Amino acid sequence: MATVLSVSGSPSATSRTARLLRHLDDRLFAQGHEVIPLDVRTLPAEALLGADFRHPEITRATALFEQADGVVIGTPVYKAAYSGLLKSLLDLLPQYALTGKTVLPLATGGTTAHVLAIDYALRPVLSSMGAAHIVQGWFTLDKDITVGDDGALTVVPGAAEALAQVTDQFSAALGGRTTLLAATG
Repeated sequence: MATVLSVSGSPSATSRTARLLRHLDDRLFAQGHEVIPLDVRTLPAEALLGADFRHPEITRATALFEQADGVVIGTPVYKAAYSGLLKSLLDLLPQYALTGKTVLPLATGGTTAHVLAIDYALRPVLSSMGAAHIVQGWFTLDKDITVGDDGALTVVPGAAEALAQVTDQFSAALGGRTTLLAATG
């Protein structure tokens, strides 16, 4: 099937955003996709902040974008916009790094006041980078995501179903088989 790059733009090592992405990665993998996780926080800060396009880790990240058929971009929302860490990486990628790619934007945040950050902050950047198709994104409230002591992720039922639906739509756009399609087919 397709190769999916799953990018977490969270600066936190205990990020709900990253854990949510890894949860969705499992669903995409089960649908037959190869999934490659990329936590931007693991890239060297000096390369990101110093705009070192030639740093080996930045070069490696750029190559991951090149080989992907689809990209899932996850970010916490701060001050009504996606994270500065994600912005630092996007600024270092080639102008048209998303050309021909299907993209699923996801965001997490503390209040529904940030729900439009996907459409008004992130989507325009992804579009300017040449994304062939940006599927419907999804915003999940932090309070709807819990991580147990054992590391298990739980998403409240309404949000879980919505996330499954947008993930399945992304998979279908990539040409994957989805639970929804399998049930009707």
